[in-house]
Amino acid sequence: MNYNVENSVLERYELGAKEHQPSLCCPTEYDQSYLAVIPEEIIKKDYGCGDPTRYVNLGETVLDLGSGAGKNCYILAQKVGKNGQVIGVDFNDEMLNLAQKYQSEIANKIGYNNTAFVKGKIQDLQLPLSKVESYLNLNPIQNLSHLRNFEAECDRLRQEETLIKDNSIDVVISNCVLNLVKTADKKQLFAEIYRVLKKGGRAIISDIVCDEDLPSEITNDSELWSGCIAGAFREDLFLEMFAEAGFYGIEILTRQDTPWQVIDGIEFRSLTVRAYKGKEGECLERNQAIIYKGPWKKVEDDDGNTFYRGERMAVCDKTFQIMTKENSPYSSSIIGINPLEEIPLEKAKNFNEHSQIKRDPKITKGNFYQENKTTNKKQSCC
Repeated sequence: MNYNVENSVLERYELGAKEHQPSLCCPTEYDQSYLAVIPEEIIKKDYGCGDPTRYVNLGETVLDLGSGAGKNCYILAQKVGKNGQVIGVDFNDEMLNLAQKYQSEIANKIGYNNTAFVKGKIQDLQLPLSKVESYLNLNPIQNLSHLRNFEAECDRLRQEETLIKDNSIDVVISNCVLNLVKTADKKQLFAEIYRVLKKGGRAIISDIVCDEDLPSEITNDSELWSGCIAGAFREDLFLEMFAEAGFYGIEILTRQDTPWQVIDGIEFRSLTVRAYKGKEGECLERNQAIIYKGPWKKVEDDDGNTFYRGERMAVCDKTFQIMTKENSPYSSSIIGINPLEEIPLEKAKNFNEHSQIKRDPKITKGNFYQENKTTNKKQSCC
């Protein structure tokens, strides 16, 4: 199927912007303190299955994929503060109009305006659809030559007037929207999320997953597509798509205990996942080591490196930074050990990524190590 997926989703959510559709996605609890400034119309016509906004911080630039009525964006506007920025992307005019309708009112309530709503497809965040529409109004397609010109203009817009630029976003969120993208475009969708994030940025995605492969009776049902069912990710493959796109530190933050729906024995539930960008780059030897605290006997990272509980494992500088920096998903389980003598980056040699060797304590013992010297002097440990 998939040929009418976009139309069925667009029509269903156009109706959802006009009148409340309780069957769209599953109810979610939000921090009530952030809802006080948001008009009831937006709250009533918002459709989601999780709350990715709770994992966003002050001062960040956030992109909301499929921003709909704008509720998540207006929650985020308060969380990131006046020095942060929130961009909502949607291709549904009715939803965009609803979100923009209260933009000035909410800005006056919170004391600043840090939100923007733009028209685009979340699987093609380079293409500014408002400019595409302006072009088509002046240049309607009537023959193949017109079509070629249109395609060339879309390519130009992607390159010269990119909707969301490369490496420009701290956090990408989405709330029950990725499942609405047709199957053939989902790989491109994850690649686009990765492209727009800064190095060290993260994706926080709430979506509907299922525990089994879906039969054609479900995937060919347009009503179930727009109802967040037919496009649901199989739970394990959902996480794998992040890995295939290049993300690391992929983690399930919340998982709905009781299924939202069960159809033909297949369970559908909400899942919120966080994943990080930034493991690209050279692997350089700077004599660093990390110790995995436990409780597991050993663990393996996304690059195939194995870390053994309590052992000083040799790592490259890139892995050391990923594992030990303050906002790292690993930092609570890792002890970083710096070398006695620091090697400047410009003098560092290549590191054998999969050497899996232990680091000699003489290298990592620190400034108190004195080579070839011993002391019998007793010191108090207190």
